[in-house]
Amino acid sequence: MGKRVWFPVVSGPLAPFAAGFEERLRSRAYSSSATANRLCQFDQLSRWLERERLGTDGLTAETVSRFVESRRARGLVTYASPKSLALPLEYLHELGVLPAAAVTVPEGPLEELMADYRRFLLIERRLSKHTVLDAYEPAARLFLAGSDGLGLERLRAADVAAFLVRECPRCSASGARDLVCALRSFLRYLHLAGLIGAPLAWAVPSVADLRDRSLPRGLEPAAIKKLLVSCDRRTLIGRRDYAVLLLLSRLGLRAGEVAAIELDDIDWRAGLLLVRGKGGRHDMLPLPVDVGEALVAYLRRRPRCECRALFLRVTAPREGMNRCTVAWVVRAACDRAALPRVGAHRLRHTTATEMLRRGASLAEIGQVLRHREQKTTAIYAKVDRKALRRLARPWPSQEGGAA
Repeated sequence: MGKRVWFPVVSGPLAPFAAGFEERLRSRAYSSSATANRLCQFDQLSRWLERERLGTDGLTAETVSRFVESRRARGLVTYASPKSLALPLEYLHELGVLPAAAVTVPEGPLEELMADYRRFLLIERRLSKHTVLDAYEPAARLFLAGSDGLGLERLRAADVAAFLVRECPRCSASGARDLVCALRSFLRYLHLAGLIGAPLAWAVPSVADLRDRSLPRGLEPAAIKKLLVSCDRRTLIGRRDYAVLLLLSRLGLRAGEVAAIELDDIDWRAGLLLVRGKGGRHDMLPLPVDVGEALVAYLRRRPRCECRALFLRVTAPREGMNRCTVAWVVRAACDRAALPRVGAHRLRHTTATEMLRRGASLAEIGQVLRHREQKTTAIYAKVDRKALRRLARPWPSQEGGAA
């Protein structure tokens, strides 16, 4: 028999919401013991509100801090931080039980400028929120650091050049490319918004592109085999990681595309997989038999929950993996297989080089990898050394003839 778990009876102003909170925890694949612990926290918060003669309308950020401080004052270490209350507060917010949080309005010229720049990128330029918040806005803030958004009417090309001379040496080649791309976008926005008189985007030079000077680096078939063998398919994690590695190495998916797959994206009868690519692009790819079998093996062990993502985290709350988690699956497999760590994108290169080795054309590789432009696929032409030998001119010998 399994261990019996005691579930507390919640009393106080939060008691009417205890059953729903318990159901929420179970739907997100919390274990029985974890559910009981969270209900105990819910009960303690409810009883504290009752002692303080507060109702649900009094549960504000200030009262949460007081509750946490009261636990710390009693020497308690569990659920003694504001972050530990995020789960019950999120549930109560969704029910509309808690008072609406005050909307924070950006203050100062810089914050107002950044808010309008975000709107411009999200609505007019149709960039993803991830790209705006992680790349474009930080670059704009770095450019405006110390100016508080003032004095833009005096901005000159020399100021742009001085900024790049200062910041680019601190970045890698790819980081410098991202910086100048974001800076051009910001300067175009400033001109369109009438904040600067001249279109200074031309003052941002291009970064020397060294990407085409080296060969795309894929993994050898033996290395891919080691990565796959390292997954213990007797366990849930092993089956999940095996399926992830197959999608990366057989179909050439990006890490974010693997994380974005949902249960409804697989057409089992037709043997097709819907891939949610960059820029909102959706493509259908054929599902190889070995990949389909790996997905079925994982789905037989996959926990049941409300989340529709195909690949889930193994710890509660059961949520879909993100691209960083997918990348860590590859790194962990490299560690288990005693191979140097590589990124998930190396497996995408492996797909292309293996297709080329088996006689596929560049057009076919571009279709599988879903490249928008042919020049992106053209980098793999350098990998086909047999075809390139016919184009190589003979090396002249010292006597003047061909060697």
